[in-house]
Amino acid sequence: MADHQHHHHQEPTGKKLADAARVTLEAKDEQWTPMRAAIFDALAAEEKPASAYDIADTVSKARGKRVAPNSVYRILDLFVANNIAMRVESANAYIANAHPGCHHDCIFLVCDSCGQVTHIDNDPITGSLRSVAEKAGFAPARPVIEVRGTCSACH
Repeated sequence: MADHQHHHHQEPTGKKLADAARVTLEAKDEQWTPMRAAIFDALAAEEKPASAYDIADTVSKARGKRVAPNSVYRILDLFVANNIAMRVESANAYIANAHPGCHHDCIFLVCDSCGQVTHIDNDPITGSLRSVAEKAGFAPARPVIEVRGTCSACH
């Protein structure tokens, strides 16, 4: 994996990650409500991509009252639109963006054995994909590349 690009800055975790997500969302004139905070915290605590139903269950248990998955979907869509979460399309699941202030197209390595997803950034690859799409007369909105296979732990 020597040819992919990693970020050269410390990725926030825990409260720092939630603060970075809040700042990013508020910079887009969106509110950081207690429900949005709870959903982000639940998503960020997941080790693997989580579905809206997984997040709804976690937040429901923490709050002591049922949270509807439809409400969670709406908030997750808002998070994706504002770059504080990313959607793993093939799994219909979400992961918290570990660097919400940075904008890169997504490349996900999805392990078919354990379900682990690794997010990598490689702007030359995604830039080439955008360029090919544009030359074909297509206006790409958000390229997402998913590579399915087996992670090093399962291999």
